[in-house]
Amino acid sequence: MTNETKILLIDDNTGSRHDLQLILNFLGERVVAASGDDWHTQVHEQSGNSADLSLAIIGECANIALEELLIDIYRSDAGIPFVLIGLSRLSRLSDQALQNNIIASIPVPLSYQPLLDALHKGQVFREHYNRLQNLGSVRDYNMFRSLVGNSLRIQQIRQMMGQVADKEVSVLITGESGTGKEVVARNLHLNSPRSDKPFVPINCGAIPRELLESELFGHEKGAFTGAVSSRAGRFELADGGTLFLDEIGDMPLNMQVKLLRVLQEHSFERVGGAKTIQTDVRILAATHRNLEDMIAVGDFRQDLYYRLNVFPIEMPALRDRSEDIPLLLNELISIMEMEKRGSVRFNSAAISCLCRYQWPGNVRELANLVERMAILFPNGIVGVNDLPANFHALLGDEQVMPGLPEDDLAIGQFSEREHGNFSSLPLNGLDLKEYLANLEKDLIEKALQDCDGVVARAADRLNIRRTTLVEKMRKYSLQRKSDNDADQADIKANADGAESGNSETVREIGAAR
Repeated sequence: MTNETKILLIDDNTGSRHDLQLILNFLGERVVAASGDDWHTQVHEQSGNSADLSLAIIGECANIALEELLIDIYRSDAGIPFVLIGLSRLSRLSDQALQNNIIASIPVPLSYQPLLDALHKGQVFREHYNRLQNLGSVRDYNMFRSLVGNSLRIQQIRQMMGQVADKEVSVLITGESGTGKEVVARNLHLNSPRSDKPFVPINCGAIPRELLESELFGHEKGAFTGAVSSRAGRFELADGGTLFLDEIGDMPLNMQVKLLRVLQEHSFERVGGAKTIQTDVRILAATHRNLEDMIAVGDFRQDLYYRLNVFPIEMPALRDRSEDIPLLLNELISIMEMEKRGSVRFNSAAISCLCRYQWPGNVRELANLVERMAILFPNGIVGVNDLPANFHALLGDEQVMPGLPEDDLAIGQFSEREHGNFSSLPLNGLDLKEYLANLEKDLIEKALQDCDGVVARAADRLNIRRTTLVEKMRKYSLQRKSDNDADQADIKANADGAESGNSETVREIGAAR
């Protein structure tokens, strides 16, 4: 959450309310704590405005019906997400909008990862609601939700779309396959003066060349074999609205000439017809190809390119905005849940792995992965080891911090395994001795691996004596390449040195044995 917002915590049990408030404060959250019948007063005194609340966590409610409480809070702030402590005590609500605001139900006793996941999901929910309010167009929610992300590139895309959406100019959307070019085109149409008219897409690369002209301009009866009746083309269907020419780079040259004429004269004839038909459409085009390179080799007309490229928008690849992946995951999962196609969650270690992947299929590939994981692990939590094999290679041995189960890792808790720093301890604590032993063993294994099993070099990397490293290797039953005679000689040398005053090494070796 942010420092400017607070979490509304409602629990009629004073003890559990106090404990949960301490936990949330420990996690860096600002909290307005209240009982079910005085939350209005507490919000006014501590926050002053319900719009400053980012999330409502509802615990035990003895003095008021839970559904009545949710409706009361929802009426004061329709954008606030709800987290229920304990299993859901509500049957499905008649108000679907209120039902959608219930983003999580956390079982008791509380554990670390579900609480952090709920806080993160609440932040995403609130950000989306606020963004849509700022856009002033809740009707576009289902489309704008696909433009998820806080990265600089996505913010620039939104700004450009806002500048050109209501302008009667052609837009050329470029970018790799799966980056969301059609999503941008649909958003431009929905936020234009033509929004009440048709949006007609056509994939220029998916239609055979000999049929593309008929698809675009229509045909008269008997114009060619199989034309048993007259048919309107996409230009006629899109009249007054928007025509989206997807994969325009795959359009053959002879059709490029005819398209250019339509763009210049705003008129065309059906195939096999002589009547000139006037057209009023806005052209949006998209391609994953480099049209300038195609122009250089003669595969695309330069004059058509300049007609289409009045306002260019380049969609970034997902690998160039990996910081948006956690937000995209939440949105893709929310879409599945609303469509009743299942649900799944990813722990922080898995999300960290996904952020390192190159995503050649971009957002489309990410969406496919989420659906696959929802089938394999319905309503479960996906860890690093549950991801497909091509993701495992990204982390190697860095899959999980030593001594901790994957599910105890929080989103953003570790940037690299070598850091080893906790942003906060797990709520159920940890065995410090075991954790440190596992960490020491892990570092020794890493040093030996880097030094190809040569103990002397590994000892230098760890800045300890060779004999100390040998004893620790024996303690942890680690394999080595050095020979036993050399080890014994080093141990004897250390012992001789200890008789001269190096008692520290003697104590260390003795403790290891």
